[in-house]
Amino acid sequence: MKKTCMGNSDAFAEVIREHQGLLYKVSAIYTNNEQDREDLFQEIVYQLWKYFDSFRNESKISTWMYRVAMNTAITHLKKSKRIPKSEPIKESLVSMAEGTDDLFQERVRLLHRQIEKMNSLEKGIMLLLLEGKSYQEIGEITGLNTSNVGTRISRIKEKLRKNMVKT
Repeated sequence: MKKTCMGNSDAFAEVIREHQGLLYKVSAIYTNNEQDREDLFQEIVYQLWKYFDSFRNESKISTWMYRVAMNTAITHLKKSKRIPKSEPIKESLVSMAEGTDDLFQERVRLLHRQIEKMNSLEKGIMLLLLEGKSYQEIGEITGLNTSNVGTRISRIKEKLRKNMVKT
């Protein structure tokens, strides 16, 4: 059994169990089909295990995991030289309020379609924003400084506004 600075393989398995939802979300947003999602999920878990020793508790474990997951996903796309095709974001990725009206649900679907058209970094930023992450946390995960995160989010929102008015 491999010992790490955070504990043993049991500790790693527990961390994965506790945070598997974020790994599935990252896998889903950067892939087009179930097989690719499974492959990417496994690659992310492998990378997390490989670098588990390097986690220094300087940030939350979820922040570190998002960063590893997103970097792995982007690297995976570059290696395979695949450009992700648009596929609807599953309802499970972004929770929708129950009992909402049809107009609201249609607007959420339209927003999802626009997010699917974004580049990898923009998709990641929007995923984190929709997850309720602060600009600081998004910066820690993406490697951007906080003001750059704010600027990018403003630009993404403006792009969404323009594109949603056109459709």
